[in-house]
Amino acid sequence: MGEWIDKVYFGNSILNWIICIGTILIAAVVLKLVKKFLIGRLKTWAQGTLNSIDDFVFITIEKSIIPIIFIAIVYSAISYLNIPKKIMDKIGVLTWILIMFYILRSVTSVIKQLIIGSVKHTDQNEARKKQANGLILIINIIIWIIGFIFLLDNLGYNIKTLIAGLGIGGIAIALATQTILGDLFSYFVIYFDKPFEIGDYIAFDDKGGVVEYIGIKTTRLRTLSGEQLVCSNKYLTDSRVHNFRRMEIRRVVFKLGIAYDTHVETIKEIPAIVKNIIESENDLRYDRGHFMSLGKSTLDFEFVYYVLSADYNLYMDRQQSIFIKIFKEFNDRKINLAYPTQTVYLESKK
Repeated sequence: MGEWIDKVYFGNSILNWIICIGTILIAAVVLKLVKKFLIGRLKTWAQGTLNSIDDFVFITIEKSIIPIIFIAIVYSAISYLNIPKKIMDKIGVLTWILIMFYILRSVTSVIKQLIIGSVKHTDQNEARKKQANGLILIINIIIWIIGFIFLLDNLGYNIKTLIAGLGIGGIAIALATQTILGDLFSYFVIYFDKPFEIGDYIAFDDKGGVVEYIGIKTTRLRTLSGEQLVCSNKYLTDSRVHNFRRMEIRRVVFKLGIAYDTHVETIKEIPAIVKNIIESENDLRYDRGHFMSLGKSTLDFEFVYYVLSADYNLYMDRQQSIFIKIFKEFNDRKINLAYPTQTVYLESKK
């Protein structure tokens, strides 16, 4: 029996092979039992708690920590064998790659959880989550690039030349992609400064629409006429953007032109008449009304009131109701609304 165990195959005795393979199998079984019973019960318990942090911790342990432990045990078991240095070096490189993969995945998961958690309790939870996806993508790319460089450094490669090359190449790429980088930085401005969010109605220059999507390079809006408007992020951050969704009240100014033949006592009554009409409407606050100027063919009055809501339909309903009441009241009082007229005097020569 002792002679059989001591037999050598591929440079190792059967005993060494049994220890190596047995260690790997035992580790696999133990870790499987830990995942099924311990981690499984902890995950069930975590689902009953109010916060999601504990759920995330146990999922991370299951998806990343346990695989790293298993990879380390496998590498240690293989190291027990008498394996040629070249092959062992390749196994070491593969082990480093796998461990780095799970570490980077854990780091990106933590950052994603932090970002999603920061927008979870905001008023626009789903909209902010969609917008955060672009930020998460950029951070993930940066982390994986740093992790790749760190891996090369630990594998013995000279990364100074690589970093120098990346620096020179980065300058060239930056010069060639100034517009793209400008949109990228503008995306960060939009995300952190929040001049507008998904669902807001914004207007800039002679364009406007409801924000549907905020991407890394472009923002997409749905205009009132129905088509989709695509704008670069840099263009929006450089423009004067009117965000109508954040408007709490709406200031309304309108003018009335009265005929010149209106009696002076009637002219004095007009501000009070219009004031009473505006104050009779709900959700409005009267500000002022004045006989403003003498026009070319009209006596001009200006009135100002506030709609105590940002709802555009409400504003139009109240404005329509006010104009109808003014028209009816003026008809009842024989007050003529003026229209452009000219009086021509003909002088006859005798």
